Amino acid sequence: MKVEKSKGDKLADIFCILLLISQMLYVLVSWGKFPDTIPAHYNAVGEIDRWGGKGEILIEPALSCLLYLFLRVAERYPQIWNTGVTVTEANRERVYGVLQHLLSTMKAETVFIFTVLTIKTVSGTALSVWFFPITMGMLFGSLFFWIWKLVKVK
Repeated sequence: MKVEKSKGDKLADIFCILLLISQMLYVLVSWGKFPDTIPAHYNAVGEIDRWGGKGEILIEPALSCLLYLFLRVAERYPQIWNTGVTVTEANRERVYGVLQHLLSTMKAETVFIFTVLTIKTVSGTALSVWFFPITMGMLFGSLFFWIWKLVKVK
């Protein structure tokens, strides 16, 4: 079943594409200015705990694109998802619509997080101590919100 995207879902896709393009352009344009070693990993409080070669910066845009594409493919096949809700003819469109919103939200948040990580890595600075709790709160908060909306569809 093909689920029609809402305006918000379409805007989330545009936001993701713009961020992905910006992320890649930022890396390409800044490549010559990178030091030979850049932050390669951050711990839970945002401190740099591993340094790597500047080629490792390519991992973040690549992961961002892969996760976006994975979620984009998952959007097209909502019937394969285990929703925890019995999907009937009467509620199918609403259930799949909520799943569409959930995936659009997850795509936008994931691409945004990886874009911030790319910028921080290129600048060679530590993350804020609040980065991890805020990003986890954002991801799990929206996930719980859409699951709550899904359960209400019953």
